[in-house]
Amino acid sequence: MTDTASEETGPRPTDLPAPAPLTRNIQDRIQRFRALDRRRPLLWDLVVTGLWITFAVLDYSTGGWRTVARDTEAPEPLVLLMSLCFSAPLLWRRRRPMTVLLLMAPVSVVNIWTGAVVQAALLQLIPAYTIALRLPLKYLAWSGLLMSLPAAVGALVLPGNTDRQLVSYLWGFAFVALLGIAVRTRREYTEALVERAQRLEHERDQQARLAAAAERTRIAREMHDIIGHNLSVITGLADGGAYAAARNPERAAQALEAIGTTSRQALGELRRVLGVLRETATNADLAPQPSLADLDTLVTGVREAGLPVRLTTHRTPAAPSLSPGLQLAVYRVVQESLTNTLKHAGPGASAQVTLTCTRDCLEVLAADSGGTPPGGPSGVRRTGSDGRGLSGMRERTSLYNGTLEAGPLPTGGWQTRLRLPLEDTPP
Repeated sequence: MTDTASEETGPRPTDLPAPAPLTRNIQDRIQRFRALDRRRPLLWDLVVTGLWITFAVLDYSTGGWRTVARDTEAPEPLVLLMSLCFSAPLLWRRRRPMTVLLLMAPVSVVNIWTGAVVQAALLQLIPAYTIALRLPLKYLAWSGLLMSLPAAVGALVLPGNTDRQLVSYLWGFAFVALLGIAVRTRREYTEALVERAQRLEHERDQQARLAAAAERTRIAREMHDIIGHNLSVITGLADGGAYAAARNPERAAQALEAIGTTSRQALGELRRVLGVLRETATNADLAPQPSLADLDTLVTGVREAGLPVRLTTHRTPAAPSLSPGLQLAVYRVVQESLTNTLKHAGPGASAQVTLTCTRDCLEVLAADSGGTPPGGPSGVRRTGSDGRGLSGMRERTSLYNGTLEAGPLPTGGWQTRLRLPLEDTPP
């Protein structure tokens, strides 16, 4: 029982963490080394240079240089000095790689001339790799000349196997040069990809901000048109109902019924707009936006609010069909014009809306006979306190490259003229 329980409660093989891949461990260690190099570059250079000096001194102390030397009787102090001269300048290999090669060049001449051929001479490949990795290619050619020239002179002047040393120098230089160029190309390509990703991310964020600002503007415009117009109609109906309550109760009841109808209509439109904005509303009401066919309903509601309105439509046979967006823009301009007339025209005013559609353009003329509101200039009553009325109409007009003119009439009242081109209007 005990063994069975322990087996059941013990960790299962599927619950154990999977071992990390070998490549991930290698990448983590490389990133740690790079982070240390960025934080402490001098410390890293000292450690690397110290290791190469140690190897050079060990090659001298153990006599390993004699296995490849042409003259095994070369002075040992000179061999030690050359080993240090090849390894110690590596401390500046990243900051001054060309200077390091220039310092090693005369040592390389002495190394070949004496026949010692210390193996530390191969450390010249390290600054050559740094030059291929960081400096322009013209410096790479000079570094190859500095490395191969002493060996070439030795092969021409001195007898023996100096030509083999020249070949080994050339092959070694070609290898580190190609390696440095490959690493440099990959690094530049990676940096270009990172820069491009950052730029695309910045552009994406900027486009998102612009889209959010445009959407806020559109929502504010729709809310203003919906709420402003319906509240103006409700206000007119309420004033008319209060006036008729004492003399004609039947008309007051009709006004109250119209107020209820207009309120429900406004509430329904408001719910549609807010339903689209809710993130959890997956089944938002997607009823069509108002079009030119709804102008009669709009005019009827304004008439019930107490403003006489006459709607006239002229359409030529060659007139094209209008897109839903353009029809919505015309509807909202007429709605805003009549709303402003209800708010500011004064008692006894009347309105005239004329819609003319030809093959080339669509013109809307909305005018009223009302005068200036008491105590205010004529230019105030159409902009409102915040100017959203005219600005909203101009924004809708600019979407279709149209023109909008609004201003007081010489005989009193106010006129709004909208003109929209139809050449590029999609069917």
